[in-house]
Amino acid sequence: MFGISDPGIYMAYLLVFICVIFAVVYGIINWNKGGNDKDQPLDEDIKWEKEELKIKEDEA
Repeated sequence: MFGISDPGIYMAYLLVFICVIFAVVYGIINWNKGGNDKDQPLDEDIKWEKEELKIKEDEA
């Protein structure tokens, strides 16, 4: 069939299609997850920045 005589080639093609299907399903399931993790470091940076400004004002 298709001029390919080695069953290993069919297995490789089958694994490629399985991986593609898995990647698409995984992407759809996890489309909007993990958005809040980026907010926490930003809040911490703002806190440090406010403390630094406060210290500079106290020194001046």
